[in-house]
Amino acid sequence: MSVIDAAVEGLRVEVSDRVAILTIDREHRKNSLTLAMRQAIEQICATVDDDPDVDVLVLSAVGSVFCAGVDIKEVGELGGSLTPTDPGAALRSVAKPVLCAVGGACVSGGLELALSCDLIIASEQARFADTHARLGALPRWGLSALLPRAVGLAKAKEMTITGNFVDAAEALRLGLVTRVVPDGELDAAVRALAADIVSNDQRAVRGSLDLYDRGAWCSVAEALDIEREVAFAWTVDTDDFASRRSQVTGRGSAQVGEDSQ
Repeated sequence: MSVIDAAVEGLRVEVSDRVAILTIDREHRKNSLTLAMRQAIEQICATVDDDPDVDVLVLSAVGSVFCAGVDIKEVGELGGSLTPTDPGAALRSVAKPVLCAVGGACVSGGLELALSCDLIIASEQARFADTHARLGALPRWGLSALLPRAVGLAKAKEMTITGNFVDAAEALRLGLVTRVVPDGELDAAVRALAADIVSNDQRAVRGSLDLYDRGAWCSVAEALDIEREVAFAWTVDTDDFASRRSQVTGRGSAQVGEDSQ
């Protein structure tokens, strides 16, 4: 099954220039996720990991709401039962870089999806909130573990027990997002960032992400041991290394306004 074939109603997938863009397209229901959509996200993530033509996955959404989490109406129609699914875990399991483009309100389950990505890029109108307590619910896709690591324990607790929103500027200050771009420029900014990632050696990109992810859940000493162990076992293609070194030198000169040699 291809990445595109795994899409269902409410989700769109396109692949271009080695980047797969998964778009939540259910604006009339605030981009809430049906059971079929949640299961499809899990399948898409597994497919992306196995697809040799995809180096980066981007999660985005249409409209003024990024994602409102689970479709509560559907849950009610199913008698209040919630079939176990975990699209957050699926996103975190992808070995390739996963970017999240947030252009509106990102709440509860939607916030958990965003936190499960490697990088969050926001437009100026993006807002973030954990509204589980307002709904009388508890998080189940990783928020209690991921939000404190993004914004600090005290701020995470405040966001959860108040349900108050954090705007894009504050999210950037807290480190929840890595950059904020003007409204209308989000798509271009994320595609440019994805292109930068694609231009690198993908084995090194994925190896670096793995080091960060493994190191984030252990002590500094343990993280250093992991890096040392992996680095000493790493093999480098000398011809490819020389070619890439030349590319890096030229790129660095261009970025500081010098003529590349």
